[in-house]
Amino acid sequence: MLILVINCGSSSAKYQLFDIVREKSLAKGVVERIGHKSALLRHRRDGGVFKKKVACRDHNVAIDIIADILANPVYGVIKSKDEISGIGHRVVHGGEEFKTSTLIDKKVIASIKKYSELAPLHNPPALLGIKACFKIFKAVPQVAVFDTSFHQTMPEKAFIYGIPYKYYEKYGIRRYGFHGTSHRYVANKAAERLGRSLKSLKLITCHLGNGCSMAAVDGGKSIDTSMGFTPLEGLLMGTRSGDLDPAIVFYLVEKEKLSPESINNILNKESGLLGVSGVSNDMRDVIRRSRGRGPGSRRSKLAIEIFIYRIKKYIGAYLAAMGGLDAVVFTAGIGENCPWIVEKISGDLKKVVPAGTKFKVIPTNEELLIARDTVEIIKRKA
Repeated sequence: MLILVINCGSSSAKYQLFDIVREKSLAKGVVERIGHKSALLRHRRDGGVFKKKVACRDHNVAIDIIADILANPVYGVIKSKDEISGIGHRVVHGGEEFKTSTLIDKKVIASIKKYSELAPLHNPPALLGIKACFKIFKAVPQVAVFDTSFHQTMPEKAFIYGIPYKYYEKYGIRRYGFHGTSHRYVANKAAERLGRSLKSLKLITCHLGNGCSMAAVDGGKSIDTSMGFTPLEGLLMGTRSGDLDPAIVFYLVEKEKLSPESINNILNKESGLLGVSGVSNDMRDVIRRSRGRGPGSRRSKLAIEIFIYRIKKYIGAYLAAMGGLDAVVFTAGIGENCPWIVEKISGDLKKVVPAGTKFKVIPTNEELLIARDTVEIIKRKA
């Protein structure tokens, strides 16, 4: 059975085709710069990379390009798009409605559109990809896998903010959490590697990339997570501020005469590692500068220290929330590729966490999890 996984952004469409029986990736790639005449297709198969400039005016054309390259006689891996049995879509926001992945129909499409208000940068492109797939792949069943679903097991005490309760009732303002597919995938992998049932474990999962979030996973269920109503809350990230006193917003608006759009841009695109270091949002660049003596080295060191400090604080908080800890799991770009940061965190905490606590680096594979969910739901609905 072949499952196609689609992850659409505002100007890109990532894809990966799985032979789900063997859980093997047959091909993957991305169409970039959607909406431009000079869009780019990057397609990988068998370790080789095929690149081609393409005219791509919208997501319909992007999905058509993906279908064509997968069935291309030279670069493809299938003879026809009809061989694809299901399509799984990454959708960032499912509100409180979607606690699990779900088969997509008109009602689900309407709900994804409704939650676009809570994820204006992510849900609309996902919808474009879904609609394009229905047009191009016709009757092939499609499944939505939501980033927020995994965190729907959080208790009310963890997701309600200390503002008038009526705003939760009226607007759904609460902690939702994100990166759910990644947290769920590595939690299951951690159980496998520890040789224990997931239900018996207390885990802290750390998704550390350009966007960063942590989750307290007790018995396989998320009971708390660092991202909140939006992906801005929590850890220091590439360009996002993470936690801060909300009064800072009003202070800056008054002092700098900023518009809501400007302050939103500062907190989401000019803060984090970039804002503190003044060098880059890429941890690799910040690390390189921190090891030198030139301009930006001191602030780069400071950015890394803040990054590590906040992770340690959240680990302490989640240890207390769960009343125990079996393992801390690191994943995503920084978590998987900056071993000295992991060693620094684990070394500092070994005297604090319970004896026997493991520190694991586990590569995430959100696409495989989406493919697994897709085939499971298709079989269930058959």
